[in-house]
Amino acid sequence: MPAALPKLGLIAGGGEIPALVRDACLARGRPLYIAALNGFCAAHTVTGSEHGWFDLPQVGGLLKALHGAGVVDVCLCGSVAKPDFSRLRPDWKGALLLPRLVRAALSGDDAILRVVVETIEQDGFSVIGVDSLIQDLLVAERQYAGRPPDAAMQADIRIALAAARALGAADRGQAAVAAGGAVVGLEDDAGTDALLTRMAQTPAARGGVLVKCAKPQQDRRVDLPTIGAVTVGKAAAAGLAGIAVEAGAALLVDAAATGAAADRHGLFVVGFRDDG
Repeated sequence: MPAALPKLGLIAGGGEIPALVRDACLARGRPLYIAALNGFCAAHTVTGSEHGWFDLPQVGGLLKALHGAGVVDVCLCGSVAKPDFSRLRPDWKGALLLPRLVRAALSGDDAILRVVVETIEQDGFSVIGVDSLIQDLLVAERQYAGRPPDAAMQADIRIALAAARALGAADRGQAAVAAGGAVVGLEDDAGTDALLTRMAQTPAARGGVLVKCAKPQQDRRVDLPTIGAVTVGKAAAAGLAGIAVEAGAALLVDAAATGAAADRHGLFVVGFRDDG
């Protein structure tokens, strides 16, 4: 008989991916405990699974629950907005961690996540990435929708990629928009959806491209760039021509639905390799 799979602790934020991880565990018979984050995780995500609900600063309580559930591996996934640290009411372990998180927040999201991952690992857990649980979520090097970008669009992709790389190196975001040979928008702490909402109010963005890529220094077990049908809809509302995402370093939620949405809106979606 094959060896039993170690129990997974899923620290679940918002969006669709936590439920996909739940389904993958159920399909493989992998034991699962979901630590659902209040205010972020959707209620349906915990359906049919052992779970508990936690406020963001309940670090000690969350880790204690993971140990009590017999968790071995931990996966962090789903969207979580950067908190207002002055309003947090942490438990004792969260209070000990808070000064490190506040200092890390001065650098950016990746620095915060490094502190979180280190804390989890120091408590005896192994942190694993979403892509190790659901391999087909990882973006491949291929055309997902639309026609291949023409020469002008390819030039905009390179320009936006350089801007997104610089943004990532500064730990400030993972995405940029370029149009007509110039950068017209950069992601900030509000995320990609907010960037695209701004682009809808920016005439210069029309016909441009959104590029998303991993930060050069980030731990790729957490916070990989993610797109899906919602991203496509917002890109279409902004008048963009398409979306380019780094292959092997980003997640695509429901490739079929995302590709169909892009085709309906007349956008291209492409996964690219950056060899330079």
